[in-house]
Amino acid sequence: MYLGLDLGTSGLKAILVDGDGAVVATADATYDNPHPHPGWSEQDPADWIAACEAVLDRLHETHPGPLSALRGIGLSGHMHGATLVGSDDQVLRPCILWNDTRSAAQAARLDAAPGVRAATGNIVFPGFTAPKLLWLEENEPEVFAKIAKVLLPKDYLRLWLTGGHVGDMSDSAGTAWLDVGARDWSATLLDAGHMRRDQMPDLVEGSEASGDLRDALRNRWGIAGPVVVAGGAGDNAAAACGAGCFAEGQGFVSLGTSGVLLSAKDSFAPDAASAVHTFCHAVPDRWYQMGVILAATDCMNWLSRQVGRSAGDLAGTLPDRIDGPSSLTFLPYLSGERTPHNDAQVRGALIGLDVAHGHADLTQAVVEGVSYALRDCLAALQGTGTELRSIIAMGGGARSRFWLETLASVLEQPLSIPTGGEFGAALGAARLGIAAATGESLSAIMTPPAIAEVIDPRADLTERYASGWQRYRGLYGAVRPTPDEAAV
Repeated sequence: MYLGLDLGTSGLKAILVDGDGAVVATADATYDNPHPHPGWSEQDPADWIAACEAVLDRLHETHPGPLSALRGIGLSGHMHGATLVGSDDQVLRPCILWNDTRSAAQAARLDAAPGVRAATGNIVFPGFTAPKLLWLEENEPEVFAKIAKVLLPKDYLRLWLTGGHVGDMSDSAGTAWLDVGARDWSATLLDAGHMRRDQMPDLVEGSEASGDLRDALRNRWGIAGPVVVAGGAGDNAAAACGAGCFAEGQGFVSLGTSGVLLSAKDSFAPDAASAVHTFCHAVPDRWYQMGVILAATDCMNWLSRQVGRSAGDLAGTLPDRIDGPSSLTFLPYLSGERTPHNDAQVRGALIGLDVAHGHADLTQAVVEGVSYALRDCLAALQGTGTELRSIIAMGGGARSRFWLETLASVLEQPLSIPTGGEFGAALGAARLGIAAATGESLSAIMTPPAIAEVIDPRADLTERYASGWQRYRGLYGAVRPTPDEAAV
């Protein structure tokens, strides 16, 4: 048996699979994501441990036999978080998360430093880990002085599971301390970020072993033999493993809290100026590129809070089929934006509101606005020379037929819908656990899911959606803050 643990922004999911990758059981637990100040986003790492204990306790209660045969664990987690521990491995402060924008000024300075973009292959975004540490150095120097190790969220969970300080290439690529082409910590980047190599964890590939599950935990959950813990992956690389996206041009679009359009790459070919992320894949000698928007289904959650109806109820106000774009345009920049703007200060807007507009109109505008933002990502990827040959749709938003048809028509790309079942980051993590424990061929383990259907673009509407996208693109300049406003 093999276990995948996916540490998400709002909760942890566990998936138990057999040697063929078939799902035996799942369990999940939630936790809070406090926002103590505008632009801040933090979490208590103790909540991750409590969640992991809860899901494993549940699996031990409901599936003790399969769990006792556990042989490998893979980890997935939300990227970029700064989990700081002292020399005694005790957490020094709450983890600063990926969607925290307090370090925008530090990110801009670091991004402009000589050699930084050349080594990372990426713009240094405010959400990355390195600028968070520069912010801490300036604003919490007493904490900064005590840092023995900086761990990404899933790697703090690994510390609890194995007792080791280890990270993987795919997750570490989002710190702005890793030479993404060389797949190793960069002296140039560490120096620019005022950090030392001894403060970094050891590195392994995501499909390699990183340590063994501690005996105390094996005994607690009745696990008979040794359990290998794989290097694991950042959440998007893990999702690519779950969806079997490895070859050049294989990709997925994820409509989760954030939005992602990802393509696997056979080589390292970054274009940092495009605001496209170029990161290591979870397996050796592979990379991936992706465009990222900071709010996808989070936009629907925002609308849900404003109108007092659940996101599911709002989705139910939409028809099954699209009939063209709305005259109401939504800009989904609720927390700033990454691709293609790299703008932590811009904020969202609804343009064209009319007294006759109701909940269905607002919902359609949100769906279209997020879809247009993902078209921005596609244009940025294409600008780097990346072409997507196939796209699998995943995430909560992919349950909406209206959204899928809108997105296919906006992207002008067919979307493949997997047959029901698990195929996301948790399954990808479990597959990495299988690889680390067995040494089996990666291509044999990480196969694409069965496809239930393909949603084709509506040929009769693509030209209208293309016009809607052009209108959407033109509005960014209207809502972008002036330099004086951004400085306030």
